[in-house]
Amino acid sequence: MTTYSSSSSQEMLKSFGLRLRELRLNAGLSGRDLCGLTGWLPSKVSRLENGKRPPSQEDVRQWAYHCRVPELIPDLLASLHAVDTLFVEWRRRERTGVARGLQGSRPLFEQTRRFRGYNSWMIPGVLQTPAYAKHVFSTMARRRGVHDDSDDAMKLRMARQTYLRRADRRFAVVLEESVLYNSLLAPDLMREQLQHLNTVAALPAVSLGIIPRDADRSAMWPVESFWIYDDRRVHVELVSAWVTITTAHEIRMYVQAFTALSSIAVHGPQARELITLAARF
Repeated sequence: MTTYSSSSSQEMLKSFGLRLRELRLNAGLSGRDLCGLTGWLPSKVSRLENGKRPPSQEDVRQWAYHCRVPELIPDLLASLHAVDTLFVEWRRRERTGVARGLQGSRPLFEQTRRFRGYNSWMIPGVLQTPAYAKHVFSTMARRRGVHDDSDDAMKLRMARQTYLRRADRRFAVVLEESVLYNSLLAPDLMREQLQHLNTVAALPAVSLGIIPRDADRSAMWPVESFWIYDDRRVHVELVSAWVTITTAHEIRMYVQAFTALSSIAVHGPQARELITLAARF
């Protein structure tokens, strides 16, 4: 049985339990009624609804069936899977170094045809220069207390950039203008990064949007950085963990957020003009 030690995962499990409780109440069933239908002990229903233990897939199926909402079983199982895989602590993901995390996500990257990403604080990996990528990985390794294999990680990241030139891939990226001024490297290396950004922005497979610092943010403010892989998965990077979102309604929220952010960004020559301006500083 899966155990949940992180506070974030525990909160997700509690939220799932509340959803189960809502389904039971909507069906007009007491906890004792549900126990009679399933053959469970009363303590099991209580533990599941209060997030004290994760349900099995069979528990979810029985719950939905007896609450007369069998059509919700696929969505509930997807939510259960999300609870189990949502928060992957960096130490688990990168036990032997930061390159391990890249290797683990390689199949997803290869299978995805449409990438949509938003970043509010740094140049995304697929658009980075070798110097920028190496610095990012080296800093990550030091901060997370893992082996510094930034050279290997950088080479893996650079290999992925070949996908930017493939006709069967599409990359849509939106950045805050402030990202262009976040000096993670020496000035000459930052200028090189910005020049590279302008070069890849002109590729047929790439759509780059920059949200100007003076843009009207009344409809959409900055949010956490994220990537959408087709319409199947969203990855969100936190300080302590990598968040994977697979439930349909949550993916739709991120798609809507990306659409809103893209709508207030400038693209094409206007975006490249902002990059060129930043490179002069």
